[in-house]
Amino acid sequence: MTVAEQLPAVSDDAATAAGPETAEEEPVKQRKNGLYPGVSDELAENMQSGWADTELRDLRPVPQAAEAAARRAALSARFPGERLVVPAGNLKTRSNDTEYPFRASVEYAYLTGNQTEDGVLVLEPTADGHRATIYLLPRSDRENGEFWLSGQGELWVGRRHSLTEAEQLYGIPASDVRELADTLREATGPVRVVRGHDAGVEAALTDKVTAERDEELRVFLSEARLVKDAFEVGELQKAVDSTVRGFEDVVRVLDKAEATSERYIEGTFFLRARVEGNDVGYGTIAAAGPHACTLHWVRNDGPVRSGDLLLLDAGVETHTLYTADVTRTLPVSGTYSEIQRKIYDAVYDAQEAGIAAVRPGAKYRDFHDAAQRVLAERIVEWGLVEGPVERVLELGLQRRWTLHGTGHMLGMDVHDCAAARVESYVDGTLEPGMVLTVEPGLYFQADDLTVPEEYRGIGVRIEDDILVTEDGNRNLSDGLPRRSAEVESWMAALKS
Repeated sequence: MTVAEQLPAVSDDAATAAGPETAEEEPVKQRKNGLYPGVSDELAENMQSGWADTELRDLRPVPQAAEAAARRAALSARFPGERLVVPAGNLKTRSNDTEYPFRASVEYAYLTGNQTEDGVLVLEPTADGHRATIYLLPRSDRENGEFWLSGQGELWVGRRHSLTEAEQLYGIPASDVRELADTLREATGPVRVVRGHDAGVEAALTDKVTAERDEELRVFLSEARLVKDAFEVGELQKAVDSTVRGFEDVVRVLDKAEATSERYIEGTFFLRARVEGNDVGYGTIAAAGPHACTLHWVRNDGPVRSGDLLLLDAGVETHTLYTADVTRTLPVSGTYSEIQRKIYDAVYDAQEAGIAAVRPGAKYRDFHDAAQRVLAERIVEWGLVEGPVERVLELGLQRRWTLHGTGHMLGMDVHDCAAARVESYVDGTLEPGMVLTVEPGLYFQADDLTVPEEYRGIGVRIEDDILVTEDGNRNLSDGLPRRSAEVESWMAALKS
């Protein structure tokens, strides 16, 4: 990146917190080791003029604008007479003067379609509902030099939308977020805020909110996402389709991964995610050999060897922040060994039983119970634990090798709706529009002396993204083969 050493930068406080009047008076903050001692009056005057009008006109609303409006209406109906504050969040420092890529809070993006740092959605109560305002940073100021002097100015990090443009895109009146703190401090009546994203917003509301009431808001917004609308299902399908192509990319370069490490696999999938989407939805798990027995292996620095298995758990995140979450366990050589196939087929059978249990009206736990029963039957059959199967399940003895639950809700978070009440989620009932993963696994640790040596170091997981439909379910990720023989044929075709 370009080193911002030439900047006598406008202070960050001026760019993000000061009002329009005070921002102009904020003194320029010299970077400690900058090469320029300051800005001459002549240069400052020169930089204020000679710029074309770049305002964007006749913008169309973002694709999810109508759905976001319906979500705000549902939120309004749930909390009548209360001011509701939903921040996007702020940039987080990675090191010194570099920041992590920004990702807006799920609650904010879900309700607005906007993904801009420092944004805040405020629903102010009215006699018949709420009036929504989206508070954003306006375009960087050309009068005080912010646009070229500030590290977050337009010439350094890119153009922001004007407030007028934002109103066209999101269908919500827009105001300057630098004025919001004062507005919130003066607010009267009950207020709720989504916590954990914007310390400045929370500080302005510190004497107006309670943790219990704010948690009720967070829980509601989490449960609102349990059932996806048509737009969300379409975005999840896009994410899955890109993910399928990412898996194909990986298979085609397994020889290069063997020559380097698991990181070649991670990097290959990441390229697909960045070309077709926003990012990966979570840290890619590219676990070869015994690393497949570590559930969240994201170091991805180990060797890739012919004869081993590769457990690839990865998902593309769309530009609207919906993510896929798919896992396949592939033979690096292209062919499963006898013991690998035996374990793989057991996991496949368990997944088949789990997917079959996903249907409207079923208990959420049913797919987990169905998959776990199959795995328990196999480990009893293999003599790894003493039966009967009912005893194994009652005592949870299969968990030594299955370890995790069989799935989770999926959406804008890879583990979506996590703040929902237990009775609405794990103890709830499946409904059309819900999307969840079904992902049983068997993991035989390399140092597990309770299993035959040939099992040790083998880890297998198969994961698909399943939409609950009116009459059953649809596998969104069925573009990737699952049967062991089909996986081998698919890999051979990609490598030919």
